[in-house]
Amino acid sequence: MNEKEKEREEIEKWIEGDESAAEMLSRVSSVRPFVFPPPLHRVPLRVGNVLELVGPSPSAKTHILIHAAITSVLPKPYGGLDHLVLFLDLDCRFDITRFSRSLIHRITRHGTDSYDRTLYDLCMARFLYVRCYDSFEFLHTLRTLHCRLEKEKEVHGVGVHLLMIDSIGAFHWMDRASMFLSQRENNKKKLFLQTVSEAVVQNIRKLLQVHPMLIMATKSVIFGNIYSKASNDVKGNMEERCSKNVTRNHQNFQYREYMPSVWQVEVFYE
Repeated sequence: MNEKEKEREEIEKWIEGDESAAEMLSRVSSVRPFVFPPPLHRVPLRVGNVLELVGPSPSAKTHILIHAAITSVLPKPYGGLDHLVLFLDLDCRFDITRFSRSLIHRITRHGTDSYDRTLYDLCMARFLYVRCYDSFEFLHTLRTLHCRLEKEKEVHGVGVHLLMIDSIGAFHWMDRASMFLSQRENNKKKLFLQTVSEAVVQNIRKLLQVHPMLIMATKSVIFGNIYSKASNDVKGNMEERCSKNVTRNHQNFQYREYMPSVWQVEVFYE
């Protein structure tokens, strides 16, 4: 029986549902190969998902990304996933020394006090880093990622299965300021937040169609007390107006979602 006949037989078995539990678990594991350290181990992640890590600064969002990236680039005998990682640094504050030390610590956990330099170089080469300074560089990076991912796959023999964005709202306030400034100058093209966000979402969706990946994006929030700036009467009106966009915890703290709705709806629910 040649390869085509075997493949056809496997497809027919899958259509008829004729597979054992062991075969089913093996198939599901190949589709969802992401098993990250805590706290991400509680989330059923798979290719095509977009995970948003939200919290104030500092709340260990980048730290979680670092350990997830290390898990991805490490070989399977070391508890890794043997994949490439693409890290888009929009905050421009990523500390590569911190990543290097964490990687060495993970490697030495499986061996002696001296780490394997060859393994270290392999893992560092699998960590692809791109820094963006504004929304235009971010959009240009997303539009040209297809060619880069293809080249990296040819060089390393494995593809990028994890895309990290730290942080997705880094340029929001700059774009918001640019929008108001551009309204005063008719000779310049206006920069609208909705347009930028739509372009980002469209490019991410196109990228996922060609390169199935898991996307992890961090987002900072600013918390405030709902009782600190308004009286009881004004507070009631504010709660009524913001009830759809505000999330509060048990300590009466709130934060407003500042990212445009296209990011929340199109990325997570399309």
